[in-house]
Amino acid sequence: MTDRSSPTIGRRQLIGISISAAGAMAVSACASSPPKAPPADEVPVTPPEDLMREHGVLKRVLLIYREGIRRLQSDDQNPAQALNAGAGIIRNFIEDYHEHLEEQYVFPALEQANKLRDITSVLRTQHQRGRAVTDRVLAATGATAALDQPARQALTRDMSDFVRMYEPHEAWEDTVVFPALRDVLPAQKFRELAETFEDEEHRRFGPAGFEGVVGKVADIEKSLGIYDLSQFTPS
Repeated sequence: MTDRSSPTIGRRQLIGISISAAGAMAVSACASSPPKAPPADEVPVTPPEDLMREHGVLKRVLLIYREGIRRLQSDDQNPAQALNAGAGIIRNFIEDYHEHLEEQYVFPALEQANKLRDITSVLRTQHQRGRAVTDRVLAATGATAALDQPARQALTRDMSDFVRMYEPHEAWEDTVVFPALRDVLPAQKFRELAETFEDEEHRRFGPAGFEGVVGKVADIEKSLGIYDLSQFTPS
């Protein structure tokens, strides 16, 4: 016998309750689930890759210096304006930014792990010597500087010394120092360092970042007639 005094629950109410419960469960699951991973096709730039591509900028400015040396030695058209712009990129992008990252994050991580201390010591010294050379190149190629023969010879020596030092400098960093960074940093710290590098890049160089600097290098190369890659192919 049915107790008519007890409230009955119809099918519509049951369905409503079921939907509400399911919604609550879904909300609860969303609240407790971990954050979504980045899209599978999004590949972050690792710290060594970031530093190595910045070395690509350095290499291209070294080519600008080589062309400047050739013109200074052959009394070709005055390359002072292009060399000054190249030295400006060395100062702003390589010395004040790239080397700052190395000295603040890369070298200390290796030294704290007691790795490559002898190499990082030499690299720090070379950074200091490089800045002194850049000071002289900027001064010698400024708008009011006169490139007479003694000045041309001094500028040639400075740029030759810079190229001679930085070619092995960056080669050792690319093949020894930067690969060792992965060995001494935990995976999480490695990822955080990549974000730090990216944030600093855009803070200093705006939304264009690295690509904007590469565009400036290309403009200097075009002004010197060395932008076309094919011209370096042996006949």
